[in-house]
Amino acid sequence: MASLIDTLVDVLNKENDEYEKLLDLSKGKTDVIVKGDLNALAVITDKEQLIVTKITALENERTETMQEIAKILNTDVAELKLDVLVDLLQKKPKEQKKLSLIHDKLHTTLYEMKFINEQNAELLKSAIDMVNFDMNMIQAMRKAPETANYNKGAYNTGSSLGTMSGTFDAKQ
Repeated sequence: MASLIDTLVDVLNKENDEYEKLLDLSKGKTDVIVKGDLNALAVITDKEQLIVTKITALENERTETMQEIAKILNTDVAELKLDVLVDLLQKKPKEQKKLSLIHDKLHTTLYEMKFINEQNAELLKSAIDMVNFDMNMIQAMRKAPETANYNKGAYNTGSSLGTMSGTFDAKQ
């Protein structure tokens, strides 16, 4: 059991390291979004994909280890969370402390990542709103008001000044 706990702590430490790398990229992404540098954003996204692949592999390893621990403890793996496992390790303070430390560290890293990602999402939404506003403004500038031209029957001819055909439709 102790070796499984050590394996779990090791996997969680590696997972936290990868999440910290992802967090650093997310922080860098904030500056890139503000600058509007799409090429740099694409580079960061590619790097993120590589890290997410590593995290997925580590997560699979963590899941397997948790399943083995659940078998030994004769517990349902769905109910066996890290905080529950920490409580179960009261008789083994050394393992309990290691697991508790990495649990808290992971919690802090993931909370910070969530905050940065929400901030980046708001920045992206604002950037998209600004692009839509600019496109609508450009379209509005291309349209001229209708003239007050009337025909013999006193009907408005509906002609416009300076209309352009073949304009870009942003709504599609």
